[in-house]
Amino acid sequence: MDTRVVDSRLKGGGFSIRRRRECMKCAERFSTLEVPELKLPYVIKSDGTRESFEIDKLRSGMQHALEKRPVSTEQVDEAVQRILHALRSVDSSEIESRAIGEHVMQALSHLDQVAYVRFASVYRRFEDVNAFREVIERLEKETPEGLDARQLSLLGDQLRRKKS
Repeated sequence: MDTRVVDSRLKGGGFSIRRRRECMKCAERFSTLEVPELKLPYVIKSDGTRESFEIDKLRSGMQHALEKRPVSTEQVDEAVQRILHALRSVDSSEIESRAIGEHVMQALSHLDQVAYVRFASVYRRFEDVNAFREVIERLEKETPEGLDARQLSLLGDQLRRKKS
């Protein structure tokens, strides 16, 4: 129970603190990861019901869209932390699920375009290939800097194969 801090470092884009500690009795060292616990707004679902925000739902939705994509766990964690920061800065005690979905789509568009299209297809309930095509055409025009341009060519190849 009696420890002293040996070293502290910001982690996860400044959203958490990693502390190296030492036990005063046995001199063993260990690390702790400290994350502030802030109250998040309640989520207003599309049917009008309200529920507590669940970070696990946010993370699993993003991970599902990013399945088998070249995005590291650290990148996903940082994106989740940015979304949480945005949600905490909302002045209201409630937020619509649609707004959370928009934050997720923005984060995915910077991480991986294929994951973005996957998430958008479910979130926006695409009903035909034209809806996919519109999103892909917009992505081609707005490719964020640093994003692997090969992703778009992969999408194009997939669409061409389906047309054949």
